Parts: sequence; structure tokens; C-alpha cells
Amino acid sequence: MKTIDITCQLFENNRLNLYPLLISHSLVVLHSNDEMTRTADQLFPFRQNSDLFYFSGINQEKTILLLAPDHPDKQMREILFISKADKATEIWTGHKLTVEEARSISGINNIRFLEDYESTLAGMMFYAHHVYLNIPEHQKFIQELPARELRFAIELRNKFPVHSYQRLAPVMRNLRMVKSQCEIELIQKACGITRDSFLRVLGIVRPGIMEYEIEAELTYDFIHKGGNGHAFYPIVASGVNACTLHYVNNDKECKDGELLLLDFGADYANYAADCSRTIPVNGKFNERQRELYESVLDVFKFARSLMKPGATINEVHEKVCKEFEKEHVSLGLYTREELNAQDSKSPLYQQYYMHGTSHFLGLDVHDPGDKAAEFRPGMVLTCEPGIYVEKERTGIRIENDILITDDGNVDLMEDIPMEAEELEKLMVWKPKR
Repeated sequence: MKTIDITCQLFENNRLNLYPLLISHSLVVLHSNDEMTRTADQLFPFRQNSDLFYFSGINQEKTILLLAPDHPDKQMREILFISKADKATEIWTGHKLTVEEARSISGINNIRFLEDYESTLAGMMFYAHHVYLNIPEHQKFIQELPARELRFAIELRNKFPVHSYQRLAPVMRNLRMVKSQCEIELIQKACGITRDSFLRVLGIVRPGIMEYEIEAELTYDFIHKGGNGHAFYPIVASGVNACTLHYVNNDKECKDGELLLLDFGADYANYAADCSRTIPVNGKFNERQRELYESVLDVFKFARSLMKPGATINEVHEKVCKEFEKEHVSLGLYTREELNAQDSKSPLYQQYYMHGTSHFLGLDVHDPGDKAAEFRPGMVLTCEPGIYVEKERTGIRIENDILITDDGNVDLMEDIPMEAEELEKLMVWKPKR
């Protein structure tokens, strides 16, 4: 991760917001992510566990955080364990945090080395009645390999079988759904880098360019502007490739007359941006492409208008699907009679719009949250309607990141062009007429 100064007040406040949500006499244990083998003795780039970062700001591997907010010894209420740096290790892998650096970043006074962890944990377990374990919980994804947190949970329960064990994940969903002002500013910075990179891409797209060349331009600009790179694997999908929702091969030629769907976002200080734009490869929408594009843009504006306090992701999506039914009939994708006779268990709109309208955004591009939770000020969500017509070799998605406010919302990507005329104007390459 790039060296970016973030006030330790952010992480201190996050910890303070956690404590009232815990049962008394509780211990919270959080581990850093595993370092994952890429090949032979090479590792994939390390990405910190988002929850550990949320409470500490520490990006270093082999880090452990213990939180016991009502421990009788105030010095034992927050303990951060880090690797002890030595000259031989640093020659090969670079600088490791000192105690003073870890204390300054996290705002945690009690910094210890990993060699003291086992004995410290045993003492903390003697105090604790309840232990919160940070086992990964994802609605649509189950890890094939057991994560560090899961391995630790099994080990701890074997050693201390009569403690009460609690899930930290539901607590984190509640906490991380609403962003602080500092977090919003970091997300806005990620959005700004994403905007600049898109403007760069508008200047190079032309018939014959390869999808991976566009990915390379995004990668360059994200890092050049101070980001960590991509917040997720970018989708650079030309023509029919755009009908594959998570297309990431990015290895085909962009051809004259096709549309190009981009789903991309910068990572800045571990916070994500998530943007989708669809542009004509040759700089000009044809009549049918423009008709489809304007339909998605109209639905995007409709969906964004729904995103205000009291609404929910589920409610917004339901209304958007109804709106798309009208659009699809207008576009000739199916008739009103076919719509009236459709099977409610397999609605027609799903043939052309098969994903959700919104998800939470923050440290993770799909941040933890509850789709049935009412929107509150400080929530940041995507708004991303789309249309996918495989027989026309066309997929269109428009996506911005939306901040919920007291009286509505603010579009954090309102300065990223999306109107068809503006996109055509900004594209440098123009077809010969």
C-alpha cells in the first residue's frame, strides 16, 4: 500500500463505536490476512484484512489485534501485536513497523511483538467470558481454503471449549454500513482517481485497440495518481463480452461498430471506487446503441432518485426492475402481452437485467451490509442498472457511487461523463464520414 497519512483518530473512533455493541466481559480477536503463495517462493501482493485495518490502520502482515474494552487493567483493553523487525529480514523484504510507528498509526498504546502473543492471549482468555471471532461471512461466496480466522477459531475452541463464542461479522455489518467523514473523503479520493483514469481512456479508445491495452492505461493511471491499483479485477469488455457480467479476460480486440463496457475503480488507502461506463469503440453510438444506452441512463437517473433515507437496496431494486419492464417493452425486447403472461418465478426482465441495482461500498468493493437495512446518512452505495442483449452483441452498464445524505443523496461520481453527447465529444478518435 502507498504511504498515505490517515489520522489515527479514524481508527480510535472505530474502536470506540464497537465497544457499546459488545457483551460485557468480551474479548475481540482479529488477525491479518494470510500471505498467499503465487508460485514457488513468490507471494501474491498482500492485502490487509479489512476489519483489522478498520480498527487499527495497520497494513502489515502477521498482525493481531486484541480488544477487551472493560478489562480491569486499562493497559490490557487494546493490544496490537506486530512482527519484530530484524536487519536480516529487512534486507530481503524491506522495513517493518517499529513500536512507535505502529502506535502512531493505530492510536493503540500497548504494542507488543508476536513472541508475546500466546502468553498474553491465555491471560486475556482467563478474564473473558465471551470471545468474538472474526470468521469471514459472505452471502454469495464460500472460501475453499480455510482462512486464518477460521483456523484460529477451531484451535481456540479446542483449547478453551467452555467459553461463549460470538460472531463478529453481524457487528461489523452494522458498523461499516455508515461511513465517517474521513472515510467518505478517502472514497471520494478514489473516485477522483477513477475519473481521471476514465478521461485518459477516452483519449485512446479506437477500433483495433486491445482490451488489455485499455486495462494497462487504467493500471498506470491508478498507480501514477497515488492509488494502490485496482480495487477489483477490472472488466474491459467489448462487444458480446459485455454480456458476461464478470468478464475479466480482457484479451480481445475492440472492433469498429461495437460498444465497450468498462467496470473499474481505483483503490486509495484501501478504500474502493466502483464505476461502470459504456462507450462506442469508434466514438459514435449508432441509432440502436444510442436507444439502448439512453434507456439505461434513464433508469440510472430513476434509480438514483430513489436512493434516500428510509429506502432499502431491496426496495430500490424492485422498483428498478419494474421500470426496466416498461423500457424493455419500449425497446422491443418483449411485448406487453408477453409481459402480462410471464411466469412470476422467471420474470422476463431477468433475460436482459440479471444482477442487482446496488451494493454497499467502502474498504471492500462489496462492503458488508444488509440489503433490507434502511438507508441512513453516511452510507455509500453503488447505483448500477444495465441491459444485456446477447443477440445484439451488446451489454451496457452505467454505475456511480452514491452517498446518502440527510435529505437525499450526493453522487460522488457526478463529474465522470455519462451523457452520450459528452462521451462522443470527449473521445479523440473519430470515424471517417
